[in-house]
Amino acid sequence: MGRLAKIGVWFQEDSAMKRWQVGQNVFERYLEEILAHAGIPFELLGNWEALEAYAPDVLLVAHSDEHDRTLAKLRGFVEQGGTLISYAGLNRLAGSLGCKESAWREAVYADIPDTGTSADGIRLRALGAKPWQPIDSKESEPKHQSRGLLHKEHKDGEEAGPAYIEFAIGSGRLIRWNVNIPETVVMLQQGSTPVTSDGLPAPDGTGNLDEGILKADDRCELDWVLDRCATETGAAYYGVPYADLWREVLLAQLIREAAALGFPAAILDYWPEGIRQVAMISHDSDLNIDESAMITMDVLKEFGVKSTWCMIEPGYSKEVYDRIHAEGHELAFHFNALEKEKGVWSAEEFERQLAFIRSSTQAPVVSNKNHYTRYEGWGDLYRWCEAGGIESDQTRGPSKKGNIGFPFGTCHPYYPVAWADERNRMYNVLEIGFLTQDLDHATLADHSVIHPFLEQVSRVRGVAHFLFHQVHILQQPKVREALRQVINEAQKREFRFWTGEQITRWEQSRREARMRVDAEGNLSLESLPPGAVIRVSLLESGSAGGAGVERRFGYDFRLHTVQGSLHAETQS
Repeated sequence: MGRLAKIGVWFQEDSAMKRWQVGQNVFERYLEEILAHAGIPFELLGNWEALEAYAPDVLLVAHSDEHDRTLAKLRGFVEQGGTLISYAGLNRLAGSLGCKESAWREAVYADIPDTGTSADGIRLRALGAKPWQPIDSKESEPKHQSRGLLHKEHKDGEEAGPAYIEFAIGSGRLIRWNVNIPETVVMLQQGSTPVTSDGLPAPDGTGNLDEGILKADDRCELDWVLDRCATETGAAYYGVPYADLWREVLLAQLIREAAALGFPAAILDYWPEGIRQVAMISHDSDLNIDESAMITMDVLKEFGVKSTWCMIEPGYSKEVYDRIHAEGHELAFHFNALEKEKGVWSAEEFERQLAFIRSSTQAPVVSNKNHYTRYEGWGDLYRWCEAGGIESDQTRGPSKKGNIGFPFGTCHPYYPVAWADERNRMYNVLEIGFLTQDLDHATLADHSVIHPFLEQVSRVRGVAHFLFHQVHILQQPKVREALRQVINEAQKREFRFWTGEQITRWEQSRREARMRVDAEGNLSLESLPPGAVIRVSLLESGSAGGAGVERRFGYDFRLHTVQGSLHAETQS
C-alpha cells in the first residue's frame, strides 16, 4: 500500500479563545466533526512544534491568527511542498497573493466544477461569502487559477467571485475558498442564530412558521422559493441536502489534493459491511391510545421492521409496553414543552418528564424527540440531554406541510456544535433529524415525496428517517398505507432499517475506533467495531474496477472489511 496521506487541521486555540471571550463563534472548528464523521484520520495541530514534527501533506486551516509570523510560517509550509486549504480565512494574505478582498453577507449559490460527487450540477447554497478577487495583471505572482463561481442571492444571480482560488507558491499550493464551508454546514444544520422568535412563513401558505410556537425550523436557513422542489402532485419540499453536499465537496478536494501529491487517503466507511444506507421509522405517542400502538406494531411486524417509540406523558398501558419490549422496538422520550398543553421549556421539566417515562416504560431511554419540534435558544436541549443520559436527539425536522425534506440540509447523523459561550465544543448528543411526518395525512404531504427522498438519501448514503404518529396510523387508513409504502420502497432500495439507538451505538463505536496515520505515513488501527469497513483511495480514480472497489467522495476506494476483530491491517 505504501505510505498514506498525512492530513493536518490547524487550530490555534489561544487565538480562538480571544474570539470566544467577546462572544464570537469559531464554527470553523467544525472541520473536526466533518472529518471524524467521514472517518478520515487527521492530526489536530495548534503550534509550530507539532506542525513541524508531523509535517502533514495537506493542512486544513480551521482557525488561525493573522500575525505576520503566523502567515509567514504557513506560507513557508506551502513553499516547501505542502498543500494548504483555507475556508474564507487568511485574509491578510490577499494583497501579497495578487487579490483584493470583499464581503457578501447575503446568501450565495456556488457553481463548483468537476467535484466527482453528488454535488456536480447543483448550485450549492451558502450563507454568505468573503470573496477574494484576483487583480488582473500579466505580471501577477504567484500564479493562480480561479475555480467555479459564486452567484449573489439567486442561483442565476450577479457574480460574486470564484468559488475558490488556487495559488502555486514555491513547491506547494495554497487553496483559498471564498465560502466558509465548515461555518456554512453548521448554520444550515443548526441555524445562524439561536431560536428566539418565529421564522418567516411560506408565501404560498404551506408553512405557517409564525404561529407563536418556538421550534427548530424557525431557524431554517433555506429559501421558500429558491430551494424547494415539487412532485408531480404539487407537494412542495426542500429537495437538496446542501450541508451533506458541502461536506462531500470538502472531502473530495482533500482526497484529490492528497492524490496529487502521490498519497492515498484512508477512510472508515459510514456503515458496516453490507449496508449502503439506513432507514428509520419513529413514532410520537401523543394521545397515548393503546389501540393505536397495537395496530402500529401489527404493520411493522408485516415487514420485520423495528422502530423508535417516543413516549409522552402519561404513556401506554403495561400490556403495550410489554409487547414493545418483546418485539424489539426502542422506547424513547418525547419531551413536551408546548405551552398550550401546559408544557414548560426548562431543565427541571425535562428531567421530571424523562424520569417519569423511564419509570413507566422500564426502559433505559437513550433517545429523544421534542413534541411539536419545540425548541428555544441554541444549546439548552443538548445540555439537558447530556445531563439526563440522552445520547441522541431527533428534534430537528419539519413541523409544517411545506418544509419537509431537507430543511436543515442534511440526512446524516451528526454531533452538533455549541455556541461561543461553550467554546464551540461538540455536544455529546447525536442528532438524527427526520424528513417528514404522517404522509397522506389529510392535512399533510402525500406519498409522492417517498421516491425523491429515498433517492437523495441514497445519493449521500445517509439516514431516511420518517415519522409516523400511532394515532394517525389508527385513525387514517391512508397514513397506515403510506407507512407500508415507505417501508416497502426503502427495502426494495436496500435500505437497512435501524432504530435511533442502533444508529447511535454504531456511530459511537465508529468514533471510538482509533485510526491514525503517523509521521511516517503508516496507518494504525485499533478498537474497530465488528463489520467496520476500511477503504483506501486509488491514486488514479477510474483506473480499477471489480470486487472491492467502490466510489466514495468522488474517488475510487479499495476496501478491507474487519470482521469481528478489534485489530486489522489494511490491504492495498
